[in-house]
This record gives sequence, structure tokens and C-alpha cells, in this order.
Amino acid sequence: MSYMDGYKYWLEDDYFDAATKEELQGIADNAAEIEDRFYKELEFGTGGLRGVIGAGTNRMNIYTVRKATQGLANYILKQGGSEKGVAIAYDSRFMSPEFADEAALCLAANGIKAYVFDALRPTPELSFALRTLGCISGIVVTASHNPPEYNGYKVYWEDGAQVTAPKDKEIITEVKNVTDYHTVKTMDKEEAMAKGLYVVIGKEIDDAYMVELKKQIIHPEVIKEVADDIKIVYSPFNGTGNVPVRRILSELGFKNVYVVPEQEMPDPKFTTLDYPNPEDPKAFTLALKLAKEKNADIVLATDPDADRLGIYALDTKSGEYIPFTGNMSGMLIADYILGERTATGTMPENPALVKTIVTTNMSDVITKSYGVKQIEVLTGFKFIGEQIKLFEQTGSNNYVFGLEESYGCLAGTHARDKDAIVAVMCLCEAAAFCKKQGITVWDKMLQMYEKYGYFKEDMYTITLKGIDGSRQIQEMMSKLRSNPPKEFGPWKVLAVRDYDNDVITNLETGETTPTGLPKSNVLYFDLTDDAWCCARPSGTEPKIKFYMGVKGNSLEDAKAKNAVLTESLKAYL
Repeated sequence: MSYMDGYKYWLEDDYFDAATKEELQGIADNAAEIEDRFYKELEFGTGGLRGVIGAGTNRMNIYTVRKATQGLANYILKQGGSEKGVAIAYDSRFMSPEFADEAALCLAANGIKAYVFDALRPTPELSFALRTLGCISGIVVTASHNPPEYNGYKVYWEDGAQVTAPKDKEIITEVKNVTDYHTVKTMDKEEAMAKGLYVVIGKEIDDAYMVELKKQIIHPEVIKEVADDIKIVYSPFNGTGNVPVRRILSELGFKNVYVVPEQEMPDPKFTTLDYPNPEDPKAFTLALKLAKEKNADIVLATDPDADRLGIYALDTKSGEYIPFTGNMSGMLIADYILGERTATGTMPENPALVKTIVTTNMSDVITKSYGVKQIEVLTGFKFIGEQIKLFEQTGSNNYVFGLEESYGCLAGTHARDKDAIVAVMCLCEAAAFCKKQGITVWDKMLQMYEKYGYFKEDMYTITLKGIDGSRQIQEMMSKLRSNPPKEFGPWKVLAVRDYDNDVITNLETGETTPTGLPKSNVLYFDLTDDAWCCARPSGTEPKIKFYMGVKGNSLEDAKAKNAVLTESLKAYL
């Protein structure tokens, strides 16, 4: 079916409602817009759906959500999991409650019980809820930190993590097999509730979640000791973090928590934000203004679905607030947890920290110093969640902490995805611990650099849209793979890890060994002097990302080396 045939089908078929047809009639004279909406199906990838909201096969709407859910339902039925049910959460975006209901009612029509939150909730709480309720699967309706015109749909499995191989491909196959919208089931909400197939959840899950979070606190007495003095500014970026973050900090005894008023309440337009992303410095404009008014110690922000945390910390010498990368905040929390668990004798036997391959190498030094095993996984927090499951199945290790460079981490095993609520809690406890010692979080970071090395990481991204862009990205990867560089500027390439072909090649000896990780279109270059570079096409956007890291003798030296490495990479490309 051509894109124009698809357009006409949606306009003429009685399956689609009047509002959808009216929206499509409004673009009748715009061939480019019709093509963009109908030239393909919105792809259900390994993480689920994500796209612009609107009518059409290549858009997020009630029909594409319902169709994806029918595929998931078919898979659950084949797995014999209908009795276990599916938990569903949603964020503050346009259409999130509606998409959550459409998914729930499709499941219900297939005889699968849906547990739906009574209002918006963070993504990590969904991970916790489905495990608490014993569900076979979970759905979160969110587009994370994407612009306001987007929404998305992420699928989790019974271990609480996003689906991994082979289930991810099996679910994708089931979704692709649903080709006729008329075969997609749904039912009336009141009928579903009367039959016990649509169950509303809320406070009982919130309370249990809070209990689990508090188990990660190491020094509750220190928090109470400095509670009157420490000042925290927080922004939920108009998303799901506001209620749980304020609740956990209040219950732990933090007294001076100032929430950015313009970004406090749910706002699907993200009116005061160009981009609701804690990686974007501009997103902190209002929070930093409030921090200076209150003379805050730390400034925190969570993305709209509250699975990622961004921070700034006060530098008392300059009076300015210093931005932390995800690597920096993750390492600060990790060092605090490992250090204080060791000091208090609460470290479990065979402790393990799990990080992704593009996360800072400072982690290697920290884990070694505390005698903690480090395990590397592919990019994506689902692979960290998968390791927790393997630890439980084999008894090989006890999970202590996991992190990825993109501002996500997890302390504890209550969830199997990154959790900004527990990250806020741990970061604030670490800040309280610093306050008691008469130092700031930034002072602590400087101490860590001096102790472990001045590690610095960066990312260079190339966006290439359309079919031609996809081809160019593949050509870049082919060039790097078939003719790998021998050096990047002053750094020699010691080894190349090709995760697509499961081989690590030592360029000095020619010796090859397996990567030991799942197949993935990723190339990693180990360089001299603790430097590295990694190339990875994005799975959700028309981008290729180059991650890199160096180790310097000072902050200035590390920054300069990173700039040289970035320019050397650009020159090669």
C-alpha cells in the first residue's frame, strides 16, 4: 500500500473516528505531510514506540498504540501469562492518560488484567510495581526527554527491566504480524472494570516504593544532623518527579527543599523549557536563578518520566554552580555508597557494580580500590537490569550499584531500570555527609579527581535524517570497521572491540578474543594513556554518536586532551 493509499484508507474506513478524519482532511493539500505520516508504520523497536503525536501510521495515536498492544497481548497469551496481568504507568505528556487507557482496554479485551496507575508516575515506579504485583509485563507511556510534540510507549518484562533478547525480537514479530486494524481488540472501560480486567492502583504501590527506597540510606542520622542547614533546589521539569521526590526528601528529614515554581506542576507543553532534558544547561536557567536566591548547596532536576537526574553543585570559592555530567554524578554516588558501605560493614558478599561500555573509566579505579567486581554491558539500562536478574538466578554476585553515562543510575534492586528518585535521595544523602564534613559536593568531586585521576568524557553527535542519512551512517560504520584507524591524534589504537562481530582485535599482536556481549552495531577503540573512543548509531533517532574519554593531570589538562581527541575524530571522519 502506497502512502497515499494509506491516507485514503484512514479517511474512508469506518474504523477511524471523526476527529482523526478531520485532522487528516486538514492536510489534504500537503503531499509532503501526508507522505511523512503514511510512508511507513511507526516502528516498534526493542524499546517500544516513540514518535510525534498525530493521525497516521507513522505517528503516535490511539490506533498505533492499540495495534502495538494487540501484538504484545498476542505474545503474552502465547507465553501463558494472561493471569499475571500487565502494569501500566504514564507521564505528563499530551495524550499519555488516553494512550495508557487504550493499552489497558486492548489488554482487557484479550482477557489480560491491566493494573493502571490513578495518575502520572515515574518510569522506575512502574518497574517496581510490576514486580510487586507479580505481572508478566509492564508498559510506560512516555517520550522521556523528547520535545512536547512526542510521546512513546516502552515495554517491560516480568523481571522489571525493559525487554532484552530474545523476547524483544519475538514481541516485535508479534506486533508486525498485526496488519489489519479491524483485528485489534478493545472494550468498554466500565465493562472492563466490572469484570476485574481494569484495576486502578496508586497509594499502596507508592507507600511500598518509599519503603524500598529508604533501605538504601546509610546514614539517616547525618541527614537529621544537617537538615536545618543544607539547602536543595529541585525541578521536576513539569513531569512525574515532583510528588515522589518531595515526599522522600521530606520523610528523610530534609527541611529546605525549594521547588522551581514554574516547573513544578505537570505541563505537557513544557512551557519554560526548550528541551526537558537534564543534559541541557539551558533547562537549568530557572533552577539556577532560584538557587542563587536561596544560596542552595545543590541544584537537582529530573526528566519528565523521572528516570534521569541532572545536578549542579555550589563552588564556594567562586560562588558559581558547577554542572555535573552523568558520569560525575554517578561516580559521586558510587564512591559514597561503596565507601560508606565498606566503612559501616554493610557491604554484601561478592559485591558488583555494573556499568555500560561508554561510561567513565573512573569507575574501573573506584571499584578496584574497594574490591568490588565491575561488569560492563552494552549501552542501555536494560542490560544492567538483566545483570541483576542473572545475579539472582546464579547467586554469583550481589548488585550494589549500576550506572550509564546518560544521567541514569540505580542503587538497590527494587527497580530494574534507572531511577532518578533513588538517585536524588542518594545524592542528597551524600551532600549531607559532605556538609557535615564542612565541604561541598563539588569539593568532594575534586577530592575524587585527585585520588582516582582526572577523567573526562564527551560525546560528538552527527544527525543525518532520511534514507540518505541512514546510508551515510552505515558507510561511516563500515569504514571504521573495515579499515580501523591506527591512531587518533597523539593516541595510538591498542585494540578494537567490534560488538557486531563479537571480536576484540589487539592491533599490536593481531590476537583476537570474543567480546562476550550480545551482538550490537558498536565499535570501541581502546587507546593509549587511558583514552578511548566508541562509535554507535542511535537505535531511536537518525544519529550516530561518538563517545570518548581521556585521563588528564588536572581539570584543565583533561579538558584540553578531550578537545584534541574530538578534533582528531572529526578529522578522521
